[in-house]
Amino acid sequence: MHTPPHRQIRAAHTDTTITVYQAYAPHLGIPAARDGRFPAAWKRERMTWIKPSFLWMMYRCGWAAKTDQETVLAVEITRAGFDRALREACLSHYEAGVHADRAAWQESLRGAPARVQWDPERDLHLNPLPYRSLQLGLSGPASRAYADEWTVSIRDVTPLAREVHGLIRSGEDDAARALLPVETPYPSGPLAHLGA
Repeated sequence: MHTPPHRQIRAAHTDTTITVYQAYAPHLGIPAARDGRFPAAWKRERMTWIKPSFLWMMYRCGWAAKTDQETVLAVEITRAGFDRALREACLSHYEAGVHADRAAWQESLRGAPARVQWDPERDLHLNPLPYRSLQLGLSGPASRAYADEWTVSIRDVTPLAREVHGLIRSGEDDAARALLPVETPYPSGPLAHLGA
């Protein structure tokens, strides 16, 4: 089994959509999944972080056990929207070799509607792996577009999270792994401005 590139987007995707994950308090997550769109109470002006990696989301929300993260959503969005956000994104931190200098990075970050962090991917037991997974932060116009234009469907995958976690706790790793969403390399092309 080969190790993926150090920074690579892996996701469940179709020809036109990509699935990302978020976790919310039930008062936001349940209506979103029920109606297939984010409710009015969802703050469209706030930075929102989307994650294509199911296991990274499980690490972040503690298998849907952390406060205000008890409802895990699989949000299917248009690839056109996701690709636009990637094109317009900036790394969330300065990186020599990607940016001319710190001032150039700060300038780029100021104008960017999206930002990217590359976080260690996680294994079934949520241990860090030696390669990274994408986190995409959307703000302002990108956040509004995500909620109101790009979203194709929203599913509540909390039961899946609990089932997978239960199998892992019972030592049934193979059965747990078989339930995971299939995430394959996403055809984003080179992302030099994001260090990938």
